[in-house]
Amino acid sequence: MQKGDNMMNLQTASPNEIRASIRQRALTRPTSGMAKGYVQANVVILPSKYAYDFLKFCFKNPKTCPLLDVSEVGSPSFSKYGKEADIRTDVGLYRLYKDGKFVQEYEDIKALYSDDMVSFLIGCSFTFEHALLEAGIPVRHIEENHNVPMYITNIPAEPSGTFKGNITVSMRPMTMAEAIKATEITTHFKEVHGTPIHIGNPSEIGIGNIDQPDFGEAVTIKDGEVPVFWGCGVTPQSVALDAKPDIMITHAPGHMFITDIKDSEMS
Repeated sequence: MQKGDNMMNLQTASPNEIRASIRQRALTRPTSGMAKGYVQANVVILPSKYAYDFLKFCFKNPKTCPLLDVSEVGSPSFSKYGKEADIRTDVGLYRLYKDGKFVQEYEDIKALYSDDMVSFLIGCSFTFEHALLEAGIPVRHIEENHNVPMYITNIPAEPSGTFKGNITVSMRPMTMAEAIKATEITTHFKEVHGTPIHIGNPSEIGIGNIDQPDFGEAVTIKDGEVPVFWGCGVTPQSVALDAKPDIMITHAPGHMFITDIKDSEMS
């Protein structure tokens, strides 16, 4: 699926249709811009023994890990955000971590999933991009048709048990006037990261080179624009490198789980 007409279809497609396309491997690219009006979520899947600490980590870090839904132990679906969904197949690309180290990416995780696992859905900033676009604010990675740039900062997350480390942010460049407007708009999206964490100089939050993101791809920053940083749900992945759970499965950055809940049901 490339840009153009297909992109328009993907914008208006229902979450069920998009998840079915992903399940059938007809759709494999990042989900930014898809299922307009529906909440997209970051995914973390852990053995049940880690679930309580991770749940606490999300509660303590609502701007970077805004928790939307938690599955029952061993259930591949979600009571509110995806009753018909299957977390083992409905994400375009997954990442497997063992003992805090990235092992490889998988197109589905049926062979990895066990009935002792708990799945977490965490709010994603792709959800509020539609609102920014409607207000005439540029979303550069959508314009340039690639993944959003993400950076590990020097800002520590609030620790919980074995889960501790620095937060990850996503970046969208815009003018200062647009940044003020974007801040006002994202105030209404508390469940999906809310307002920016930082505007302006990247080095103040420990980012050495804005052209070399830790995840995703760099975007063009035009004259007169400033980088605007939001909390990012990839934070659990960077934190897991320190926590070292025996096994953890996540979405690959940019490949979100598309939920059945509309943005308008959240704000």
